[in-house]
Amino acid sequence: MKLLLLAALRSRRHLSLLIVTFVSLLCLTVASQMEMFSLGLLSNNGADFFTLFSPEQNGEAPPSGISLQDVKEKWSHIDTDHSGVITKSEAASYMASKETNPLNWLMKKFRDQFQFSNNIKALLLILVGVALFKAIWLFASRYTTQILSIRVSRDLRQQYFEHIQSLPMSFYQKHNIGSLSSRVVGDASQIAVSINSWLTNYLQTPFTVITCLSACFYLSWKLSLVIFIGTPLIIIPIVFLARRVKRVSRQLQTNQERFANVLIDFLAGIQTVKIFAMEGFSLKKYKEQNDRMAVLEGKTAKYGLLTRPILHAITTLCLASVVLFGLYAIGMSLAQLIVFCGLLHLVYEPLKKFADENANIQRGIVAAERMFEVLHLKPEIEDREGAIELKSFNAKIEFDHVYFRYQEEWILKDVSFTVNKGETVAIVGPTGAGKSTIVQLLPRLFEVQQGEIRIDGKPLHAYTQRSLREQIAFVSQKPFLFFDTVGANIAFGKPFSREQIKNAAKRAHADEFISRLPQTYDSMLAEGGQNLSGGQQQRLAIARALVKEAPILILDEATSALDSISELHIKKAITSLHGEVTQILIAHRLSTIEHADKIIYIERGVKIAEGSRQELLKSCEPFRKMWEALYNPDSYIVEDKELALSEIVN
Repeated sequence: MKLLLLAALRSRRHLSLLIVTFVSLLCLTVASQMEMFSLGLLSNNGADFFTLFSPEQNGEAPPSGISLQDVKEKWSHIDTDHSGVITKSEAASYMASKETNPLNWLMKKFRDQFQFSNNIKALLLILVGVALFKAIWLFASRYTTQILSIRVSRDLRQQYFEHIQSLPMSFYQKHNIGSLSSRVVGDASQIAVSINSWLTNYLQTPFTVITCLSACFYLSWKLSLVIFIGTPLIIIPIVFLARRVKRVSRQLQTNQERFANVLIDFLAGIQTVKIFAMEGFSLKKYKEQNDRMAVLEGKTAKYGLLTRPILHAITTLCLASVVLFGLYAIGMSLAQLIVFCGLLHLVYEPLKKFADENANIQRGIVAAERMFEVLHLKPEIEDREGAIELKSFNAKIEFDHVYFRYQEEWILKDVSFTVNKGETVAIVGPTGAGKSTIVQLLPRLFEVQQGEIRIDGKPLHAYTQRSLREQIAFVSQKPFLFFDTVGANIAFGKPFSREQIKNAAKRAHADEFISRLPQTYDSMLAEGGQNLSGGQQQRLAIARALVKEAPILILDEATSALDSISELHIKKAITSLHGEVTQILIAHRLSTIEHADKIIYIERGVKIAEGSRQELLKSCEPFRKMWEALYNPDSYIVEDKELALSEIVN
């Protein structure tokens, strides 16, 4: 429950709206009570014969008949001016003087003030006024609750997105896209709806119950005793079923995550599914989660719908008991009984809805738990107090005995090297050696466990993350393109001119295919750039890095998806930056690193060798084999066979 309040009040702007919503709900309750009273006025046309002339009952049931003697005894007390005629006003005044019920006294005051028997317009105006008053507050309460719901949902989605942007890459390795997307969309909406239910159940309903029951006890404490019979019968099923709804809701929302994951995986890998003709396999996985979700939804529906009929039956029996007891046991007038039953209805109706709303609240609590599970995570990488802005890169990058591990496995072990300003350094090695990890540590996507990385003599944590990353242009193995124009994808939110964008595209050898698009740089890309080839996507990513004109350029297998001609052009573009931009290149295709000033060979997270290409060909056997496999594959195959035979002989 606290999590729902925390969600509603995460933004201080919601507090005033929450108060306005609460006040409008209270005014709606008052309007409903006024409506019941106006119905009592409408039905009260004075006193009937039996009520007027029946002898004093002293708490006993009213008599079944009235004698002439009873009429004569009462007549003189009612006809005070001895006119021989009893008017409705005289009868009402007599009944008001005899009864201690405050409702009769209040109704008499209204009748005397407005003369309803001779002034029907006044009665109609009161009824219309009450109806309009209730209509206004009914609209106000529903509108404010909807606005509160919309704003809470909006702000939660905004805060969630802002927060996950601050989390490290390790967070995204632990959570999948389906889980994160379902929380930001489904859970935020569920929380907002549940806050409305919470306002109704825990603010409006208690106010309604307390005020209406107080009025009922004030009108007739004897008749109000019936409530004590019905209340436990209402509370027990609410409490019993609420626990089950919460448990099933937690299971359902967890299953919805898995369901979303299966669907997203299928859509992301649709080409592979079709090529391998594995539609049946995908359908089976989808059907398992879909059927499981249907079972859980059925349980939720059962528990949610079961309470309403039970509570309806209990409240109907209670109201029937009130009518019978009021009419035949204590002789309550029709007007009093209408008001009393109306007030009881106002009590029982929110109690009946309580179960429905409570099921919604329980779903919201589960959604809040899941959302705050992420919102309460503290970023592992934060700017330290006193961190400065890195405004330029002037000297060198140093990796000093760097260690990094993911979970229990060490990815990098005691890695040390230096990259001077203007140098082009290539990092090579077999797959899984830790090359990509090295370049992801530099912009602090991950944090070093041991050792230190320094830029211009200061450790990375001495700089703000934003200023550090502003000095780095990065091209990853998998280019990220979003649903927007070609030009917007290259600029990536920066105010670059069209000339700067075109120049970067030409240097990345992307202008040749962009110029053939229907609207050139204003052409819209499909989701994920699906209307472009892999090589075209990679060239756009390279253009994005080049237009940034950052002093440090990192290319992580940036030419892996390019054809030989495009690779040659990119190689020329990269070579033209030699001495101007500090480059760190990762490549399996060694042709792209021929111009490197220094090559670092990594294997199993350990730096094996460092030096120029010629030095490594002489001193590093694994690098020499990689080079020969590229430029002299025949000799590499012969050497590999001889090595295999020697191993067999030995």
